[in-house]
Amino acid sequence: MSRPAGLSKSRITLFEQCPKRLWLSVHRPELAEEGASVRSAFAAGHRVGELACSLYPGGILIGSDHGLGRAIEDTAAVLGDGRPVFEATFARDGVLVRVDLMLPTSGGWHVAEVKNTTGVKDYHVGDIATQLWVLEGAGVAVTAASIRHLDRAFVLSEPGNYHGLFTDTFVDALAAPVVARRGEVVAAAREVLAGGEPALAMGDHCDAPFPCSFKAWCGRDLPPPPDWPVTLLPGTTGKKTARRWLERGVDDLLQVPAAEMPDAKLARVHHVTLSGETWHDRDAIARETGDWASPRVFLDFETIQFAVPRWVGTRPFQQVPFQFSAHVEQEGDTVEHREYLSLDGLDPRRGCAEALCQLPASGAVIAWNASFERQCLLGLAEEFPDFAAALRDLAARLVDLLPVARRHYYHRDMRGSWSIKAVLPTLAPTGYEDLDGVKSGTDAQAGYLEAIDPATPAERVEALRRSLLDYCRRDTEAMMIVLEALTRPAGAAGDAGC
Repeated sequence: MSRPAGLSKSRITLFEQCPKRLWLSVHRPELAEEGASVRSAFAAGHRVGELACSLYPGGILIGSDHGLGRAIEDTAAVLGDGRPVFEATFARDGVLVRVDLMLPTSGGWHVAEVKNTTGVKDYHVGDIATQLWVLEGAGVAVTAASIRHLDRAFVLSEPGNYHGLFTDTFVDALAAPVVARRGEVVAAAREVLAGGEPALAMGDHCDAPFPCSFKAWCGRDLPPPPDWPVTLLPGTTGKKTARRWLERGVDDLLQVPAAEMPDAKLARVHHVTLSGETWHDRDAIARETGDWASPRVFLDFETIQFAVPRWVGTRPFQQVPFQFSAHVEQEGDTVEHREYLSLDGLDPRRGCAEALCQLPASGAVIAWNASFERQCLLGLAEEFPDFAAALRDLAARLVDLLPVARRHYYHRDMRGSWSIKAVLPTLAPTGYEDLDGVKSGTDAQAGYLEAIDPATPAERVEALRRSLLDYCRRDTEAMMIVLEALTRPAGAAGDAGC
């Protein structure tokens, strides 16, 4: 700490989230614990930034290979050329910024901050305000300031043609009062860096606007949480209730009076948690599911989304199904399994749609959170008119097991969640722990991306294929097991007694 640490746009963003996070990122960066998702998001953002620049083939990229001091000099040398400038580099009072896009206008420059989102978030305004403050100090005339983000309405019409992918939201008015206070923020951040590690309590700021990579460090001396924390209360009302009790210094749900639960759902969760008794209204479940006709198809999709559309006909962040599992249960308990998985890296949608059309043309189609499966089916129907009738019929026959479970079943080991992974182990001696490699939807997406990478060895692709098929199959198996257990008469063979 012999000399003051430099500041940047990203460091000021960290400071505004939490001064302690800034201090740790500068003085104790080895304490950070960053997962693969953080690295993946960074890489995706870098890709989007490069693409935004590529749409201006005559622009000038300011490199940093020879140091940022040289980058500042190179920026000053090209500002009079009248061409777009990428990564233009400026400094003011020890704050250094690299501007994504500077586009010449008749009176100066349009400054654009490129973001890997489909809209503007609050922290985006702070990011560009830091840049505008530095540019103001450098005497650069800025005529417009925008967040250049992905246009949700963009549809890729031909490979590699990304004209129209980005749209600008101008934030000059929003940024102006932030710019006016930037000097104070910079001074406060510098003061934090010059001192010792700040003593700040953990709280909501640990996850907003980004999950902090220093949470393990900051929480190292905290007492272990209670077995049943108030934070397991589900839903928006549950989170508000938990926050209210945390503010009173109570983090243990067992210490909260039952009369303090604001609605019937939370009262039920509270009662089950304290008593250990399972809530299981078998009659209501039987009534709601009794008309789910055979053959019953238990259906689950795995999807991938790209910020920059990869295949013709897709939009930014569109959920594209690359896999499904379907267990078909006939009357008499005969079960047939069908599945689809594409790992060739080509658009998987037509193959998926064609395979779906081989499913039974009658009976209930059962999903867990059916709105997602419906979205996948209708999206495929819109894209492929020759399969549309069969796909729309599947969508029309969808029924949702999740809300049935949510209304009529709760075991305290679910800990406020009705995900299939939370419900299954409370009803059957099985779960997802025995699966190899892919054990969640996030794992499935990562596995798919690795498998379609041309650099991935063939044997690794085959291992990923097996893991992906096993995982998706487990999801539809789980639905069958859960529905059977939820509707099994009390005292019947195999009943867990709940």
